[in-house]
Amino acid sequence: MRNLQQNFLAAAILVVACGSGGMNQIAAQARKPQPAVILPDKMAQQPLYSEYRGVHLGMTAAEVQAKLGPTELKASDLDYYVISDSERAQIVYKDGKVVTISVDYLNGLGAPDFKAVIGDEPEVTANGNMYRMVHFQKQGFWVSYNRTPGSTSTVTITIQKL
Repeated sequence: MRNLQQNFLAAAILVVACGSGGMNQIAAQARKPQPAVILPDKMAQQPLYSEYRGVHLGMTAAEVQAKLGPTELKASDLDYYVISDSERAQIVYKDGKVVTISVDYLNGLGAPDFKAVIGDEPEVTANGNMYRMVHFQKQGFWVSYNRTPGSTSTVTITIQKL
């Protein structure tokens, strides 16, 4: 029962924490097809952005915690970190290994420039949302950059295993 309560509390906190962050934007983007850049195997382009603060795909939770410190919120398959007032990170695990790294920069504060993440200009929608995803087939992951419009914009950068 205690584990169920902890999981419920963790999920509730995550929903509240991510409600103002970019996770809702990721869900919105998932509903709406977006163009992705898929690099052919013959292209030897190296990813510009393949890790976050030393955390990369395939690490264990213990390795992640050694890099980022204790989690703000922990579930069996997710760690949630509050790095600063404007930076949040969600690390998702499958079979004990990192499969997704998603970082929200509230108001865009501290976010890397999109060129350092995806290399090219992102697509800009009519409402001002900026989005681009780049697949690195040979390396086995994709990277996306999403910036919501408005005075309280959020930049979300996601790295995910294919």
